[in-house]
Amino acid sequence: MRVAFFGTPDFAVPSLRALVGEGFDVVAVVTQPDAPQGRSRSKLIPPPVKVAGEADDLLVLQPEKPTDPMFLTQLRKVKPDVGVVVAYGHILKPELLALPPRGMINVHPSLLPGLRGAAPIEWAIIRGHETTGVTIMQLDAGMDSGPILHQIPHRIDADVTGGELSAHLAEVGAQALIETLAMMEQSDPPPQPVPQNEARVTLAPKLTRETARIDWTKDAGAIGSLIRGLDPRPGAWTELTGVEIKLFTPKVMEPPFPGTGAPGEVLSADGSLVVATGPSKDLGSGRVEIFEVQPAGKERMPTSDWLRGARLKAGARFT
Repeated sequence: MRVAFFGTPDFAVPSLRALVGEGFDVVAVVTQPDAPQGRSRSKLIPPPVKVAGEADDLLVLQPEKPTDPMFLTQLRKVKPDVGVVVAYGHILKPELLALPPRGMINVHPSLLPGLRGAAPIEWAIIRGHETTGVTIMQLDAGMDSGPILHQIPHRIDADVTGGELSAHLAEVGAQALIETLAMMEQSDPPPQPVPQNEARVTLAPKLTRETARIDWTKDAGAIGSLIRGLDPRPGAWTELTGVEIKLFTPKVMEPPFPGTGAPGEVLSADGSLVVATGPSKDLGSGRVEIFEVQPAGKERMPTSDWLRGARLKAGARFT
């Protein structure tokens, strides 16, 4: 089977490597253009999928937009049987979706129709889900709305971060992709996609700066989930005396609690941070302990290292 692969970030690399490793004929790797980085924005950094594709001597295409007529001509010339899309970063138009005879299939890191959208991994943790997974679907013109070909569930560990869950689901997605393509090649008739149940749709919208701001009036469990879901990027943040700081590695504390205080108030700054939160239904006011921080303009560090220089005392308050 001749495959055109569309993908950009690290999450897509295991799927590309699985295709090559399983002997599929990857006739083109389509990824976004190199991105400028650094203070002067003068250094161009290739996306991870480009690096992986070139390492295997694959044809790599980097159109500014996948609607570019020259790009569509290039893709037609390599005659893919099917397109595979994994976190490419563009919504594909009908002309491109119809180009491969077997259409385009997508690796999406949730159990659709749940968590459609740009950030399903982070929102699964933020919302306290116990299970997520990967869906292989036939792409259509909508946002994650195409019919389902295959799904593999995955349990969310209690202390997993967004970065860790993304790495797990990238591998699960590669497995699900290979299983789906094998069924498409070997089954007669091939598997028929199952329409999504629109009544069960939930959304996982793009993360914003306001999404990442910690609301200390929420209960400790919700705050812990937010911090873990946004670790390592973009990072959940708060302010201390008007200066931004990101918090990582939370522990929701069990009673009895040290001290009392209003939401956001520092109750202990001895080696780690213990901060008061809003009430939960069962326990009243809560506490969350923070073991890593990233002050504005600095690297991420253990809370104990930061506290030695910050000279923070109980009674200070995050806002």
